[in-house]
Amino acid sequence: MAARLKNPSVVTDGPPDAKRIDLRANEKKCSWASYMTNSPTVIVMIGLPARGKTYMSKKLTRYLNWIGVPTKVFNLGVYRREAVKSYKSYDFFRHDNEEAMKIRKQCALVALQDVKAYLDQEGGQIAVFDATNTTRERRELILGFAKEHSYKVFFVESVCDDPDVIAANILDVKVSSPDYPERDRESVMEDFLKRIECYKVTYQPLDPDEHDMNLSFIQVINVGRRFLVNRVQDYIQSKIVYYLMNIHVHSHSIYLCRHGESHHNLEGRIGGDSELSDRGKQFAAALKAFVQEHHLSDLKVWTSQLRRTIQTAEELGVPYEQWKILNEIDAGVCEEMTYETIAETYPDEFAMRDQDKYHYRYPGGESYQDLVQRLEPVIMELERQGNVLVICHQAVMRCLLAYFLDKSTENLPYLKCPLHNVLKLTPVAYGCKVDVFDLKVDAVNTHRDRPLNPPQSKQPDAVVRRNSFSPLSSQDQVKRPRMYSMGSSAHATEAHALPGMQFPEGAELLQSEETLNGFGAAEADNCVRS
Repeated sequence: MAARLKNPSVVTDGPPDAKRIDLRANEKKCSWASYMTNSPTVIVMIGLPARGKTYMSKKLTRYLNWIGVPTKVFNLGVYRREAVKSYKSYDFFRHDNEEAMKIRKQCALVALQDVKAYLDQEGGQIAVFDATNTTRERRELILGFAKEHSYKVFFVESVCDDPDVIAANILDVKVSSPDYPERDRESVMEDFLKRIECYKVTYQPLDPDEHDMNLSFIQVINVGRRFLVNRVQDYIQSKIVYYLMNIHVHSHSIYLCRHGESHHNLEGRIGGDSELSDRGKQFAAALKAFVQEHHLSDLKVWTSQLRRTIQTAEELGVPYEQWKILNEIDAGVCEEMTYETIAETYPDEFAMRDQDKYHYRYPGGESYQDLVQRLEPVIMELERQGNVLVICHQAVMRCLLAYFLDKSTENLPYLKCPLHNVLKLTPVAYGCKVDVFDLKVDAVNTHRDRPLNPPQSKQPDAVVRRNSFSPLSSQDQVKRPRMYSMGSSAHATEAHALPGMQFPEGAELLQSEETLNGFGAAEADNCVRS
């Protein structure tokens, strides 16, 4: 960092746009959401210290990466600490401290250089510039940088005048900041409040009526009590606004578990709609005791619309809601088969899934990427709610965990979510605390480890035909009913659906106007109260 700070002019002397190395078009792990962006975007945070900017930056980045838009935070405090190894006091942030002002500007320029590298050379699509950016001069610098490199800019300003919120933020986050090693809480509070006063001297909030009326931005006022949105330009900016208006800063916990063990679990079959085994019913009883033991009287309970989750919730003796979008990943023509049967009957399909489990889509079914798209409304509701218990399925639980624990798409399909365990997720300052409760009821292990040497498919073109980037409109996509397991021999009659695609009786081809990525109009009926 010290060497880089000697040349702050790098921001303005880059190669022309014609020479830009753009890897986004070839980025394998981009998703449907990525293709909604037609140019890189820089999200610029604005606000006085202790207003939750870094909190929002990290959460927003986690969300955008989860839906498949490559995003990275560039926190100016990190650059400043690398340039100035030892923080002494709030005097560093005085507007009349000329030496410090030069260092701070140089840090901003170096950070913008890294933003440029990320967006142009590393496949990034959104960069979050996390700093106070409280003066128009600084914002004009960023706007000029973005215009030169053809980036869009979206400002997020956090405005807060609630002293209790500010004090709580300082004590929760700033006391443990690298700026204050081994200092007591009282001295940290005193110094940080003086730091805020230094910024207030030159703070120029966004002016939606005159000076900033043509900028794209959202003002988050008093931790989401009110919002002001101005000139949203595109789909991604609307997603950013949608997300920021749904996250609430409040104390709550989210409990995740799978249904009790099912008959299909015992048989090694995937999907379907079978009922609970005897041990699955024991888990349901143990889950009821767990809820009572932890005094979760205000708990909301959500299930899918499949019988094994409903039977698990019924034992609790409390109201619950059924969500269709919480149903397990649709395995299409492979529903109710064992992995051994799939490997024998459709070896190419089995090999393709092991090569890229996140993006692979079952014929007539879904991929993990499709499932993430389907589960987005659930995430929004979980951000708004109090304490919630979600009784779901293995793939669904993996997707939800990946959001809260900031797991990559590469690792998401291999997260371990054993039966008969409850995970308690408690949001903390910049992440999520996880507590695992084993309810001591034996169950079969349904986890498949990542293959060390995945088999190679003999049909590489099939990946293009049936991955997560294309709509389900080709002739080999089959629509199957989901709730027919008990007494059904569907898993046997499906054995010849590939590669000749002899469709099972009652099956119908999916039309592109009916469904996209395995989630059609029927899924609009998301929630049924029970």
